[in-house]
Amino acid sequence: MYNELCHRYLGPDTDIETILLRADVWLMRVDFIFEFPRPTMPNIVYIGGFQCKPSKPLAAEFEEFVQSSGEHGIIVMSLGTIVSSLPMQITMKIAEAFAQVPQKVIWRHDGKIPPNLGNNTLLAKWIPQNDLLGHPKTRAFVAHGGTNGVYEAIYHRVPVVGIPLLFDQFDNLHRLETRGAAKVINVAAMQSSDLLQALNEVINNTSYRDNMQKLSALHRDQPESPMERAIFWIEYVARHKGAAHLRSESYRLPWYVYYCVDVMILLLSVLLMVTVLTVLLLKKLCNIARKKKQKIQ
Repeated sequence: MYNELCHRYLGPDTDIETILLRADVWLMRVDFIFEFPRPTMPNIVYIGGFQCKPSKPLAAEFEEFVQSSGEHGIIVMSLGTIVSSLPMQITMKIAEAFAQVPQKVIWRHDGKIPPNLGNNTLLAKWIPQNDLLGHPKTRAFVAHGGTNGVYEAIYHRVPVVGIPLLFDQFDNLHRLETRGAAKVINVAAMQSSDLLQALNEVINNTSYRDNMQKLSALHRDQPESPMERAIFWIEYVARHKGAAHLRSESYRLPWYVYYCVDVMILLLSVLLMVTVLTVLLLKKLCNIARKKKQKIQ
């Protein structure tokens, strides 16, 4: 699909692999408070959480519902934009669990309304996720583990109950769970009691919120925001005509040079020559010793 676009707009000799290899700068949605350390090239810039921003006041409809939660607060649930709703069997299990918590629930749901929906749950086809997560009454975030939602939860210090469904969501939530800021549920085997137990643990066990607050403090402790960093490096590369000094030129190397095949062939050839010369020398020494022995006899 991408190669067709490249051929149409950039010429027949250009493909997606060439574009990726020749990129002047990479803007990676990564922050090492969430990722694991690894070595990278100078032209890779980390802008994890670039979309995060302070919360704004909620619309009257949402604010009234949030304030009605009292001291218990609210739970926010969203499965992103790709999955608007789950099968009814799973949806009813989620609704059953929500109906048993003392918190109010705001659930982004664009499907059939489950018949067992509790009075404490508000369904909406769209929710101001960033503003809800930044609200002081938010106690937990039930999420699928997409990158945007994970970083917004970290930014706003909200512990997560994860229900991964697709792609990188399993890995994202595993990383968050490893840091003690999330509880992950297997949606294929989930029962309403599993979700209820996870919600109670994440909300009532202060370690989850404490760990998320630590991650948030580390994430916010930067000389500039991720968006400002992204803008600077885009302009930097533009000013310096690609900033070739930051980029590895490995993409220009033939495959046999990139993988050091020529070096391995040279070393094996030297090893083979040394082995052959050693064998010939030993044979020569053996012949000399045999001749001397024959003369003595």
